[in-house]
Amino acid sequence: MSKKTAMIDLYYWPTPNGWKASIMLEECGIPYNLHYIDILMDEQFAPEFLQISPNNRIPAIIDPQGPGGGPVSIFESGAILIYLAQKSGKFYPEDERKRIKVNEWLFWQVGGLGPMAGQAHHFRFFAREKIPYAIARYTDETERLYNVMDTQLEGRDWLADEFSIADIASVGWVSAYERQGQDMEQHPNLKNWLERMLARPGVQRGMKLGIEKRKPAGGDE
Repeated sequence: MSKKTAMIDLYYWPTPNGWKASIMLEECGIPYNLHYIDILMDEQFAPEFLQISPNNRIPAIIDPQGPGGGPVSIFESGAILIYLAQKSGKFYPEDERKRIKVNEWLFWQVGGLGPMAGQAHHFRFFAREKIPYAIARYTDETERLYNVMDTQLEGRDWLADEFSIADIASVGWVSAYERQGQDMEQHPNLKNWLERMLARPGVQRGMKLGIEKRKPAGGDE
């Protein structure tokens, strides 16, 4: 009799970063237990959650059957994507040159697209004071990053050689393009990519998870 696989615990709130983990779990078909961390009620600062995610951010996971068979907790969405990809053997190519491409676009998203789009979202919708310089600065930088993606997607379906964790990392942020002040008609390759991404059942399930808990305008990462 085969040993039953323990379910991963997902600590989550429906945001573009939270969606990275929920989409990956759904795309891989990995069973998981869902734990909402209500960032609107500051639950991310609870001491018990800080033991899992010391940076006070979702998502985070606990795998009861981690390396060596023991439990492991992981925070930071990029690290979670890499871990789940290696665990499942999906969406992270074994070929080293192809893996380098995936890493490039994954870290591009984590270090660039997410933070800049998040700041655009914040200053356009949530800042108590409307600061024209900040709005223009982050809206323009997000547009530059969209142009980078659009150029990369010329003549290809995915950011790297095949569908990968780099695409999963980016879709939640790009789906909120209107709130970031972006016109998708100016980025036709990116627009087609977004349509392909949103047509995937795993992406749909991951992004619908707890969607009723979001604020009408989105929620501030």
